[in-house]
Amino acid sequence: MEHPLIGSLEDYTPEQLLERITELSRKLGIAHSMGNGHLCNQLRMAIESHQNKYQEKIRRNSDNNFDGVIDIS
Repeated sequence: MEHPLIGSLEDYTPEQLLERITELSRKLGIAHSMGNGHLCNQLRMAIESHQNKYQEKIRRNSDNNFDGVIDIS
């Protein structure tokens, strides 16, 4: 489930998205150790939003990398 309060992630590079995912995962570990279930749910949604955008950007970049590689003429 995507987090409804996260703004556009379109301006982030894949590297920046990975950094944010790492940071959010660290915060999730802290929230989990404190027993804050509601915060854990919010962080999981935020992580999922970032992961989805990361995968979309990676997929988009890999689709563009094959231009001109295969010549069927």
